[in-house]
Amino acid sequence: MDQQEQKNKPDNTSSKEYFLAGKTLRWPMIGLALFATNISCLHLVSLAQSGFDTGLLNGNFEWMAAFTLILLALLFIPFYIRSGISTLPDFLEKRYNKACRDWLAFISIISAIIIHIAFSFLAGGIVLETLFGINMYYSIIVIAGLTGLYTIIGGLKAVVVTESIQSIVLIGGAILITIFAWNKVGGWENVTHVLTEENAMDKLSMIRPAGDASGMSWVAVFLGYPVLGIWYWCADQTIVQRALGAKDENHAKAGVLFCGFIKILPVFIFVMPGLFTYVLYKTGAMDLSSLPTLVQNGETIPDSKGIYTLMITQLVPKGVVGILVAALLSGLMSQIAGALNSIGTLASYDLYKRFKPDTSDKKLVSVGRWTAGIALVLSIGLLPLLNQYQSLFEGLNDIIAHIAPPITCVFLLGVFWKKASAKSAQLTLWLGSVLGVLVFMINKIMGKETLMGQIPFMMMAFYLFCACVLIQVALSYIYPVQHTEESSKLYWKSIWEPLQAKGWKGVGNYKALSVLLLLVMGVLYFIFK
Repeated sequence: MDQQEQKNKPDNTSSKEYFLAGKTLRWPMIGLALFATNISCLHLVSLAQSGFDTGLLNGNFEWMAAFTLILLALLFIPFYIRSGISTLPDFLEKRYNKACRDWLAFISIISAIIIHIAFSFLAGGIVLETLFGINMYYSIIVIAGLTGLYTIIGGLKAVVVTESIQSIVLIGGAILITIFAWNKVGGWENVTHVLTEENAMDKLSMIRPAGDASGMSWVAVFLGYPVLGIWYWCADQTIVQRALGAKDENHAKAGVLFCGFIKILPVFIFVMPGLFTYVLYKTGAMDLSSLPTLVQNGETIPDSKGIYTLMITQLVPKGVVGILVAALLSGLMSQIAGALNSIGTLASYDLYKRFKPDTSDKKLVSVGRWTAGIALVLSIGLLPLLNQYQSLFEGLNDIIAHIAPPITCVFLLGVFWKKASAKSAQLTLWLGSVLGVLVFMINKIMGKETLMGQIPFMMMAFYLFCACVLIQVALSYIYPVQHTEESSKLYWKSIWEPLQAKGWKGVGNYKALSVLLLLVMGVLYFIFK
Protein backbone atom coordinates (compact mmCIF):
# COMPACT_ATOMS: atom_id res chain seq x y z
CA MET A 1 0.00 0.00 0.00
CA ASP A 2 1.52 3.32 -1.06
CA GLN A 3 1.75 6.36 1.17
CA GLN A 4 -1.27 8.11 -0.38
CA GLU A 5 -3.50 5.06 0.16
CA GLN A 6 -2.22 4.74 3.68
CA LYS A 7 -3.01 8.41 4.29
CA ASN A 8 -6.59 8.10 3.01
CA LYS A 9 -7.37 4.93 4.90
CA PRO A 10 -9.59 5.50 7.98
CA ASP A 11 -7.72 4.81 11.21
CA ASN A 12 -9.92 3.67 14.05
CA THR A 13 -7.11 4.25 16.52
CA SER A 14 -7.53 7.99 15.93
CA SER A 15 -9.88 9.30 18.62
CA LYS A 16 -11.54 11.77 16.23
CA GLU A 17 -12.15 8.99 13.70
CA TYR A 18 -13.41 6.54 16.33
CA PHE A 19 -15.64 8.87 18.39
CA LEU A 20 -16.71 11.50 15.81
CA ALA A 21 -16.42 9.58 12.51
CA GLY A 22 -13.59 11.90 11.48
CA LYS A 23 -16.07 14.80 11.14
CA THR A 24 -17.26 13.37 7.80
CA LEU A 25 -21.00 12.78 8.34
CA ARG A 26 -23.47 14.32 5.88
CA TRP A 27 -27.03 15.42 6.64
CA PRO A 28 -29.00 12.31 5.47
CA MET A 29 -26.88 9.98 7.60
CA ILE A 30 -27.07 12.34 10.60
CA GLY A 31 -30.87 12.56 10.40
CA LEU A 32 -31.35 8.81 10.06
CA ALA A 33 -28.83 8.10 12.83
CA LEU A 34 -30.51 10.57 15.19
CA PHE A 35 -33.85 8.88 14.57
CA ALA A 36 -32.40 5.38 14.97
CA THR A 37 -30.66 6.30 18.23
CA ASN A 38 -33.91 7.77 19.55
CA ILE A 39 -36.31 5.04 18.39
CA SER A 40 -35.69 1.60 19.81
CA CYS A 41 -37.53 -1.60 20.50
CA LEU A 42 -38.78 0.13 23.64
CA HIS A 43 -40.63 2.73 21.57
CA LEU A 44 -42.13 0.16 19.22
CA VAL A 45 -43.49 -1.84 22.15
CA SER A 46 -44.47 0.98 24.51
CA LEU A 47 -46.00 3.30 21.91
CA ALA A 48 -48.19 0.46 20.65
CA GLN A 49 -49.25 -0.13 24.26
CA SER A 50 -49.99 3.56 24.76
CA GLY A 51 -51.99 3.64 21.50
CA PHE A 52 -54.13 0.81 22.87
CA ASP A 53 -54.52 2.40 26.32
CA THR A 54 -54.83 6.15 25.65
CA GLY A 55 -54.93 6.55 21.87
CA LEU A 56 -52.73 9.17 20.24
CA LEU A 57 -51.91 11.03 23.47
CA ASN A 58 -48.33 9.81 23.91
CA GLY A 59 -47.67 10.75 20.31
CA ASN A 60 -46.90 14.16 21.82
CA PHE A 61 -43.48 12.81 22.79
CA GLU A 62 -42.80 12.26 19.08
CA TRP A 63 -44.29 15.42 17.58
CA MET A 64 -43.06 17.80 20.27
CA ALA A 65 -39.56 16.54 19.49
CA ALA A 66 -39.77 18.37 16.15
CA PHE A 67 -39.94 21.74 17.95
CA THR A 68 -37.01 20.77 20.19
CA LEU A 69 -34.94 19.73 17.18
CA ILE A 70 -35.51 23.17 15.68
CA LEU A 71 -34.05 24.62 18.90
CA LEU A 72 -31.07 22.27 18.59
CA ALA A 73 -30.44 23.36 14.99
CA LEU A 74 -30.88 27.09 15.58
CA LEU A 75 -29.57 27.70 19.10
CA PHE A 76 -27.16 24.95 20.12
CA ILE A 77 -25.52 23.45 17.00
CA PRO A 78 -23.69 26.72 16.10
CA PHE A 79 -21.91 26.79 19.47
CA TYR A 80 -21.22 23.05 19.47
CA ILE A 81 -19.69 23.03 15.98
CA ARG A 82 -17.84 26.36 16.13
CA SER A 83 -16.24 25.62 19.51
CA GLY A 84 -14.84 22.33 18.13
CA ILE A 85 -16.05 20.27 21.08
CA SER A 86 -16.02 16.46 21.12
CA THR A 87 -18.56 16.11 23.92
CA LEU A 88 -21.26 18.19 25.58
CA PRO A 89 -19.45 18.18 28.94
CA ASP A 90 -16.58 19.74 26.98
CA PHE A 91 -18.98 22.55 26.01
CA LEU A 92 -19.96 23.10 29.66
CA GLU A 93 -16.29 23.46 30.58
CA LYS A 94 -15.79 26.09 27.89
CA ARG A 95 -18.94 27.98 28.96
CA TYR A 96 -18.64 27.41 32.74
CA ASN A 97 -15.89 25.33 34.39
CA LYS A 98 -14.33 21.88 34.78
CA ALA A 99 -16.59 20.90 37.69
CA CYS A 100 -19.65 21.28 35.43
CA ARG A 101 -17.95 19.15 32.82
CA ASP A 102 -17.19 16.36 35.31
CA TRP A 103 -20.71 16.31 36.70
CA LEU A 104 -22.42 16.24 33.30
CA ALA A 105 -20.09 13.47 32.10
CA PHE A 106 -20.95 11.37 35.16
CA ILE A 107 -24.72 11.99 34.86
CA SER A 108 -24.63 11.37 31.09
CA ILE A 109 -22.94 7.99 31.52
CA ILE A 110 -25.40 6.92 34.23
CA SER A 111 -28.43 8.07 32.22
CA ALA A 112 -27.17 6.38 29.06
CA ILE A 113 -26.76 3.08 30.90
CA ILE A 114 -30.26 3.27 32.43
CA ILE A 115 -32.32 5.04 29.78
CA HIS A 116 -30.74 4.14 26.47
CA ILE A 117 -29.44 0.63 27.19
CA ALA A 118 -31.18 -1.06 30.14
CA PHE A 119 -34.74 -0.06 29.20
CA SER A 120 -34.12 -1.05 25.58
CA PHE A 121 -32.77 -4.44 26.65
CA LEU A 122 -35.81 -4.94 28.86
CA ALA A 123 -38.31 -4.19 26.09
CA GLY A 124 -36.50 -6.43 23.60
CA GLY A 125 -36.18 -9.26 26.07
CA ILE A 126 -39.89 -9.15 26.94
CA VAL A 127 -40.91 -9.29 23.27
CA LEU A 128 -38.55 -12.13 22.36
CA GLU A 129 -39.61 -14.13 25.42
CA THR A 130 -43.30 -13.63 24.58
CA LEU A 131 -42.86 -14.42 20.88
CA PHE A 132 -40.46 -17.37 20.97
CA GLY A 133 -40.37 -18.48 24.61
CA ILE A 134 -36.64 -17.63 24.81
CA ASN A 135 -35.43 -16.76 28.30
CA MET A 136 -35.29 -12.97 28.46
CA TYR A 137 -31.79 -12.83 29.94
CA TYR A 138 -30.31 -15.32 27.47
CA SER A 139 -31.57 -13.32 24.49
CA ILE A 140 -30.36 -10.04 26.01
CA ILE A 141 -26.85 -11.43 26.56
CA VAL A 142 -26.63 -12.58 22.92
CA ILE A 143 -27.87 -9.20 21.62
CA ALA A 144 -25.46 -7.39 23.95
CA GLY A 145 -22.56 -9.44 22.59
CA LEU A 146 -23.40 -8.80 18.93
CA THR A 147 -24.08 -5.07 19.38
CA GLY A 148 -21.04 -4.57 21.57
CA LEU A 149 -18.82 -6.29 19.02
CA TYR A 150 -19.42 -3.94 16.08
CA THR A 151 -19.81 -0.84 18.27
CA ILE A 152 -16.71 -1.31 20.41
CA ILE A 153 -14.51 -2.26 17.45
CA GLY A 154 -15.85 0.16 14.82
CA GLY A 155 -16.56 3.44 16.62
CA LEU A 156 -19.06 6.13 15.61
CA LYS A 157 -18.77 5.63 11.86
CA ALA A 158 -19.69 1.95 12.18
CA VAL A 159 -22.54 2.94 14.50
CA VAL A 160 -23.93 5.61 12.16
CA VAL A 161 -23.70 3.40 9.05
CA THR A 162 -25.53 0.54 10.78
CA GLU A 163 -28.02 2.97 12.33
CA SER A 164 -28.88 4.37 8.91
CA ILE A 165 -29.59 0.87 7.59
CA GLN A 166 -31.44 -0.11 10.76
CA SER A 167 -33.64 3.00 10.54
CA ILE A 168 -34.85 1.90 7.11
CA VAL A 169 -35.52 -1.66 8.31
CA LEU A 170 -37.29 -0.41 11.45
CA ILE A 171 -39.51 2.05 9.58
CA GLY A 172 -40.26 -0.55 6.91
CA GLY A 173 -41.34 -3.13 9.48
CA ALA A 174 -43.51 -0.61 11.33
CA ILE A 175 -45.18 0.46 8.07
CA LEU A 176 -45.95 -3.17 7.26
CA ILE A 177 -47.73 -3.83 10.54
CA THR A 178 -49.62 -0.52 10.20
CA ILE A 179 -50.88 -1.56 6.74
CA PHE A 180 -52.06 -4.95 8.01
CA ALA A 181 -53.78 -3.35 11.02
CA TRP A 182 -55.41 -0.71 8.79
CA ASN A 183 -56.72 -3.32 6.36
CA LYS A 184 -58.15 -5.46 9.15
CA VAL A 185 -59.83 -2.52 10.91
CA GLY A 186 -61.55 -1.55 7.63
CA GLY A 187 -60.66 2.13 7.31
CA TRP A 188 -61.01 5.37 9.27
CA GLU A 189 -64.82 5.38 9.29
CA ASN A 190 -64.88 2.09 11.19
CA VAL A 191 -62.33 3.45 13.66
CA THR A 192 -64.39 6.57 14.45
CA HIS A 193 -67.61 4.53 14.56
CA VAL A 194 -66.27 2.12 17.18
CA LEU A 195 -64.68 4.90 19.23
CA THR A 196 -67.98 6.81 19.20
CA GLU A 197 -69.86 3.74 20.42
CA GLU A 198 -67.30 3.17 23.17
CA ASN A 199 -67.43 6.86 24.16
CA ALA A 200 -63.69 6.97 23.49
CA MET A 201 -63.32 9.64 20.82
CA ASP A 202 -60.78 11.37 23.06
CA LYS A 203 -58.36 8.65 21.94
CA LEU A 204 -58.01 10.59 18.68
CA SER A 205 -57.09 13.81 20.47
CA MET A 206 -53.51 14.78 21.24
CA ILE A 207 -54.48 17.96 23.08
CA ARG A 208 -56.30 17.16 26.33
CA PRO A 209 -58.00 19.71 28.62
CA ALA A 210 -56.40 20.97 31.82
CA GLY A 211 -56.80 18.51 34.69
CA ASP A 212 -57.15 15.49 32.36
CA ALA A 213 -56.94 12.22 34.29
CA SER A 214 -54.04 11.04 32.12
CA GLY A 215 -51.75 13.68 33.62
CA MET A 216 -50.92 14.74 30.06
CA SER A 217 -53.12 17.81 29.61
CA TRP A 218 -52.03 20.47 27.12
CA VAL A 219 -50.68 22.46 30.07
CA ALA A 220 -48.46 19.58 31.22
CA VAL A 221 -47.23 18.94 27.67
CA PHE A 222 -46.60 22.62 26.96
CA LEU A 223 -44.73 23.23 30.24
CA GLY A 224 -43.18 19.85 30.98
CA TYR A 225 -42.07 18.48 27.62
CA PRO A 226 -39.53 21.24 26.84
CA VAL A 227 -37.71 20.40 30.09
CA LEU A 228 -37.44 16.75 29.10
CA GLY A 229 -36.96 17.45 25.39
CA ILE A 230 -34.19 20.05 25.63
CA TRP A 231 -32.16 17.72 27.83
CA TYR A 232 -32.81 14.70 25.61
CA TRP A 233 -32.35 16.32 22.19
CA CYS A 234 -30.02 19.25 22.91
CA ALA A 235 -27.91 18.24 25.93
CA ASP A 236 -27.66 14.43 25.88
CA GLN A 237 -24.37 13.14 24.49
CA THR A 238 -25.89 9.95 23.07
CA ILE A 239 -28.19 11.95 20.80
CA VAL A 240 -26.12 15.03 19.96
CA GLN A 241 -22.95 13.05 19.16
CA ARG A 242 -24.37 12.29 15.71
CA ALA A 243 -24.46 16.01 14.93
CA LEU A 244 -20.99 16.56 16.42
CA GLY A 245 -19.61 14.21 13.75
CA ALA A 246 -21.01 16.41 10.95
CA LYS A 247 -18.86 17.54 8.03
CA ASP A 248 -19.77 21.16 8.77
CA GLU A 249 -22.38 23.31 10.50
CA ASN A 250 -24.82 23.27 7.57
CA HIS A 251 -24.80 19.47 7.38
CA ALA A 252 -25.35 19.31 11.15
CA LYS A 253 -28.33 21.69 11.00
CA ALA A 254 -29.90 20.01 7.96
CA GLY A 255 -29.46 16.56 9.50
CA VAL A 256 -31.11 17.63 12.75
CA LEU A 257 -34.08 19.18 10.91
CA PHE A 258 -34.35 16.11 8.65
CA CYS A 259 -34.77 14.06 11.82
CA GLY A 260 -37.54 16.49 12.86
CA PHE A 261 -39.48 15.58 9.71
CA ILE A 262 -38.91 11.85 10.29
CA LYS A 263 -40.29 12.23 13.83
CA ILE A 264 -43.72 12.85 12.28
CA LEU A 265 -43.89 9.17 11.30
CA PRO A 266 -44.01 7.42 14.72
CA VAL A 267 -47.54 8.64 15.53
CA PHE A 268 -48.80 6.99 12.34
CA ILE A 269 -46.68 3.83 12.32
CA PHE A 270 -46.05 3.16 16.05
CA VAL A 271 -48.98 4.67 17.98
CA MET A 272 -51.91 4.26 15.56
CA PRO A 273 -51.47 0.47 15.16
CA GLY A 274 -52.07 0.22 18.92
CA LEU A 275 -55.23 2.30 18.53
CA PHE A 276 -56.37 0.06 15.65
CA THR A 277 -55.77 -2.95 17.91
CA TYR A 278 -58.07 -1.40 20.52
CA VAL A 279 -60.79 -1.04 17.87
CA LEU A 280 -60.29 -4.65 16.73
CA TYR A 281 -60.44 -5.83 20.34
CA LYS A 282 -63.72 -3.98 20.95
CA THR A 283 -65.26 -5.48 17.80
CA GLY A 284 -64.11 -8.99 18.70
CA ALA A 285 -61.74 -9.20 15.73
CA MET A 286 -58.68 -9.73 17.94
CA ASP A 287 -58.27 -12.22 20.74
CA LEU A 288 -56.51 -10.84 23.80
CA SER A 289 -57.26 -13.80 26.04
CA SER A 290 -53.61 -14.91 26.03
CA LEU A 291 -52.60 -11.70 27.82
CA PRO A 292 -52.50 -11.47 31.63
CA THR A 293 -55.35 -9.44 33.16
CA LEU A 294 -55.46 -6.41 35.44
CA VAL A 295 -58.22 -4.99 37.62
CA GLN A 296 -58.69 -1.28 36.94
CA ASN A 297 -61.53 0.76 38.45
CA GLY A 298 -63.31 -2.49 39.35
CA GLU A 299 -63.11 -3.76 35.74
CA THR A 300 -60.96 -6.67 34.56
CA ILE A 301 -58.94 -5.64 31.51
CA PRO A 302 -56.07 -7.22 29.54
CA ASP A 303 -52.52 -6.20 30.48
CA SER A 304 -51.54 -4.24 27.40
CA LYS A 305 -47.76 -4.77 27.75
CA GLY A 306 -47.97 -7.59 25.25
CA ILE A 307 -50.04 -5.73 22.63
CA TYR A 308 -47.21 -5.41 20.12
CA THR A 309 -46.47 -9.12 20.33
CA LEU A 310 -50.13 -9.93 19.63
CA MET A 311 -50.14 -7.51 16.71
CA ILE A 312 -47.24 -9.43 15.18
CA THR A 313 -48.79 -12.86 15.73
CA GLN A 314 -52.41 -12.04 14.84
CA LEU A 315 -52.26 -9.29 12.22
CA VAL A 316 -49.48 -10.27 9.84
CA PRO A 317 -48.84 -13.38 7.71
CA LYS A 318 -46.35 -15.81 9.22
CA GLY A 319 -43.85 -15.15 6.43
CA VAL A 320 -43.66 -11.49 7.43
CA VAL A 321 -43.07 -12.14 11.13
CA GLY A 322 -39.33 -12.48 10.53
CA ILE A 323 -39.19 -8.99 8.98
CA LEU A 324 -40.95 -7.48 11.96
CA VAL A 325 -38.65 -9.25 14.40
CA ALA A 326 -35.73 -7.87 12.38
CA ALA A 327 -37.25 -4.40 12.75
CA LEU A 328 -37.49 -4.88 16.51
CA LEU A 329 -33.91 -6.06 16.79
CA SER A 330 -32.73 -3.22 14.54
CA GLY A 331 -34.32 -0.63 16.80
CA LEU A 332 -32.91 -2.33 19.88
CA MET A 333 -29.37 -2.64 18.53
CA SER A 334 -29.23 0.89 17.10
CA GLN A 335 -30.25 2.43 20.44
CA ILE A 336 -27.68 0.41 22.36
CA ALA A 337 -24.91 0.97 19.82
CA GLY A 338 -25.36 4.73 19.93
CA ALA A 339 -25.35 4.76 23.72
CA LEU A 340 -22.23 2.60 23.97
CA ASN A 341 -20.24 4.83 21.64
CA SER A 342 -21.30 7.92 23.58
CA ILE A 343 -20.40 6.32 26.91
CA GLY A 344 -16.97 5.47 25.56
CA THR A 345 -16.52 9.04 24.31
CA LEU A 346 -17.53 10.55 27.65
CA ALA A 347 -15.34 8.23 29.68
CA SER A 348 -12.31 8.84 27.47
CA TYR A 349 -12.51 12.57 26.74
CA ASP A 350 -14.26 13.91 29.82
CA LEU A 351 -13.02 11.68 32.61
CA TYR A 352 -9.82 9.81 31.72
CA LYS A 353 -8.15 12.53 29.62
CA ARG A 354 -9.31 15.13 32.12
CA PHE A 355 -6.92 13.65 34.70
CA LYS A 356 -4.31 12.38 32.20
CA PRO A 357 -4.14 15.09 29.53
CA ASP A 358 -1.11 13.56 27.75
CA THR A 359 -2.94 10.31 26.96
CA SER A 360 -2.41 9.07 23.40
CA ASP A 361 -5.27 8.60 20.93
CA LYS A 362 -4.71 4.84 20.95
CA LYS A 363 -5.06 4.74 24.74
CA LEU A 364 -8.23 6.90 24.62
CA VAL A 365 -9.86 4.48 22.18
CA SER A 366 -8.87 1.56 24.42
CA VAL A 367 -10.40 3.25 27.48
CA GLY A 368 -13.58 3.95 25.52
CA ARG A 369 -13.88 0.32 24.45
CA TRP A 370 -13.38 -1.02 27.96
CA THR A 371 -15.89 1.46 29.39
CA ALA A 372 -18.50 0.44 26.80
CA GLY A 373 -18.02 -3.21 27.76
CA ILE A 374 -18.47 -2.44 31.47
CA ALA A 375 -21.57 -0.38 30.68
CA LEU A 376 -23.14 -3.40 28.95
CA VAL A 377 -22.62 -5.54 32.04
CA LEU A 378 -24.03 -2.88 34.40
CA SER A 379 -27.12 -2.33 32.25
CA ILE A 380 -27.95 -6.04 32.30
CA GLY A 381 -27.62 -6.00 36.11
CA LEU A 382 -30.25 -3.23 36.35
CA LEU A 383 -32.94 -5.18 34.48
CA PRO A 384 -34.68 -6.83 37.49
CA LEU A 385 -35.10 -3.43 39.17
CA LEU A 386 -36.47 -1.62 36.08
CA ASN A 387 -38.81 -4.52 35.28
CA GLN A 388 -40.92 -3.52 38.29
CA TYR A 389 -42.49 -0.66 36.30
CA GLN A 390 -45.96 -1.56 35.02
CA SER A 391 -45.40 0.53 31.88
CA LEU A 392 -41.89 0.76 30.44
CA PHE A 393 -42.61 4.07 28.70
CA GLU A 394 -43.95 5.55 31.93
CA GLY A 395 -40.89 4.31 33.81
CA LEU A 396 -38.52 5.77 31.21
CA ASN A 397 -40.10 9.23 31.31
CA ASP A 398 -40.48 9.17 35.08
CA ILE A 399 -36.71 8.81 35.44
CA ILE A 400 -35.97 11.44 32.77
CA ALA A 401 -38.30 13.91 34.52
CA HIS A 402 -36.08 13.82 37.62
CA ILE A 403 -32.72 13.88 35.77
CA ALA A 404 -33.37 16.55 33.14
CA PRO A 405 -34.30 19.80 35.00
CA PRO A 406 -30.87 20.97 36.26
CA ILE A 407 -29.16 20.09 32.97
CA THR A 408 -31.80 21.84 30.86
CA CYS A 409 -31.51 24.85 33.16
CA VAL A 410 -27.73 25.32 32.92
CA PHE A 411 -27.70 24.82 29.14
CA LEU A 412 -30.55 27.26 28.49
CA LEU A 413 -29.27 29.97 30.81
CA GLY A 414 -25.75 29.34 29.55
CA VAL A 415 -26.56 30.16 25.92
CA PHE A 416 -29.13 32.89 26.60
CA TRP A 417 -27.99 34.74 29.71
CA LYS A 418 -24.69 36.58 29.85
CA LYS A 419 -24.71 36.70 33.66
CA ALA A 420 -25.00 32.91 34.19
CA SER A 421 -21.82 32.24 36.17
CA ALA A 422 -19.65 29.14 36.44
CA LYS A 423 -20.12 28.74 40.20
CA SER A 424 -23.91 29.09 39.90
CA ALA A 425 -24.06 26.43 37.17
CA GLN A 426 -21.86 24.07 39.20
CA LEU A 427 -24.02 24.39 42.33
CA THR A 428 -27.26 24.20 40.31
CA LEU A 429 -26.17 20.90 38.76
CA TRP A 430 -25.31 19.49 42.16
CA LEU A 431 -28.29 20.80 44.12
CA GLY A 432 -30.77 20.18 41.28
CA SER A 433 -29.63 16.58 40.88
CA VAL A 434 -29.88 15.94 44.63
CA LEU A 435 -33.36 17.52 44.67
CA GLY A 436 -34.47 15.33 41.76
CA VAL A 437 -33.22 12.17 43.49
CA LEU A 438 -34.92 13.13 46.77
CA VAL A 439 -38.27 13.80 45.07
CA PHE A 440 -37.98 10.53 43.13
CA MET A 441 -37.24 8.53 46.30
CA ILE A 442 -40.06 10.20 48.27
CA ASN A 443 -42.54 9.38 45.50
CA LYS A 444 -41.36 5.77 45.34
CA ILE A 445 -41.48 5.30 49.11
CA MET A 446 -44.70 7.23 49.86
CA GLY A 447 -46.48 6.45 46.58
CA LYS A 448 -49.54 8.35 45.39
CA GLU A 449 -50.75 9.00 48.93
CA THR A 450 -48.87 12.29 49.32
CA LEU A 451 -49.62 15.57 47.56
CA MET A 452 -46.24 15.36 45.82
CA GLY A 453 -47.03 11.85 44.61
CA GLN A 454 -50.16 13.09 42.84
CA ILE A 455 -48.25 15.53 40.63
CA PRO A 456 -47.93 14.17 37.05
CA PHE A 457 -44.31 13.56 36.06
CA MET A 458 -44.45 16.20 33.30
CA MET A 459 -45.50 18.89 35.77
CA MET A 460 -42.95 17.61 38.28
CA ALA A 461 -40.25 18.14 35.65
CA PHE A 462 -41.46 21.72 35.16
CA TYR A 463 -41.54 22.48 38.90
CA LEU A 464 -38.03 21.06 39.38
CA PHE A 465 -36.84 23.13 36.39
CA CYS A 466 -38.31 26.31 37.91
CA ALA A 467 -36.54 25.53 41.20
CA CYS A 468 -33.24 25.10 39.34
CA VAL A 469 -33.69 28.38 37.45
CA LEU A 470 -34.31 30.22 40.73
CA ILE A 471 -31.21 28.59 42.25
CA GLN A 472 -28.95 29.50 39.32
CA VAL A 473 -30.23 33.06 38.95
CA ALA A 474 -29.84 33.73 42.68
CA LEU A 475 -26.37 32.18 42.80
CA SER A 476 -25.28 34.12 39.71
CA TYR A 477 -25.77 37.33 41.68
CA ILE A 478 -24.04 35.88 44.75
CA TYR A 479 -21.14 34.56 42.62
CA PRO A 480 -20.93 37.03 39.69
CA VAL A 481 -19.78 35.76 36.31
CA GLN A 482 -16.14 36.19 35.25
CA HIS A 483 -16.04 35.41 31.54
CA THR A 484 -13.00 33.99 29.84
CA GLU A 485 -12.16 34.87 26.24
CA GLU A 486 -13.73 31.55 25.21
CA SER A 487 -16.91 31.70 27.33
CA SER A 488 -17.67 35.23 26.16
CA LYS A 489 -18.29 33.80 22.67
CA LEU A 490 -20.62 31.02 23.84
CA TYR A 491 -23.86 32.87 24.51
CA TRP A 492 -26.23 34.69 22.18
CA LYS A 493 -26.08 38.48 22.44
CA SER A 494 -29.68 38.78 21.17
CA ILE A 495 -32.59 36.52 20.28
CA TRP A 496 -32.07 37.25 16.55
CA GLU A 497 -28.37 36.46 16.45
CA PRO A 498 -28.87 32.70 15.76
CA LEU A 499 -30.58 33.60 12.46
CA GLN A 500 -27.72 35.69 11.11
CA ALA A 501 -25.79 32.75 9.63
CA LYS A 502 -26.64 32.51 5.92
CA GLY A 503 -26.63 28.74 5.46
CA TRP A 504 -27.22 26.90 2.19
CA LYS A 505 -29.21 28.47 -0.61
CA GLY A 506 -32.67 27.22 -1.56
CA VAL A 507 -34.91 24.71 0.23
CA GLY A 508 -31.95 23.20 2.09
CA ASN A 509 -31.45 26.44 4.03
CA TYR A 510 -31.90 25.84 7.74
CA LYS A 511 -34.31 28.79 8.05
CA ALA A 512 -36.53 27.49 5.24
CA LEU A 513 -36.48 23.96 6.68
CA SER A 514 -37.35 25.26 10.16
CA VAL A 515 -40.32 27.29 8.88
CA LEU A 516 -41.55 24.34 6.79
CA LEU A 517 -41.31 21.99 9.77
CA LEU A 518 -43.20 24.46 11.98
CA LEU A 519 -45.99 24.77 9.39
CA VAL A 520 -46.32 21.00 8.98
CA MET A 521 -46.47 20.46 12.75
CA GLY A 522 -49.06 23.25 13.12
CA VAL A 523 -51.31 21.61 10.51
CA LEU A 524 -50.95 18.17 12.14
CA TYR A 525 -51.79 19.47 15.61
CA PHE A 526 -54.80 21.32 14.18
CA ILE A 527 -56.08 18.09 12.60
CA PHE A 528 -55.58 15.97 15.72
CA LYS A 529 -56.46 18.59 18.32
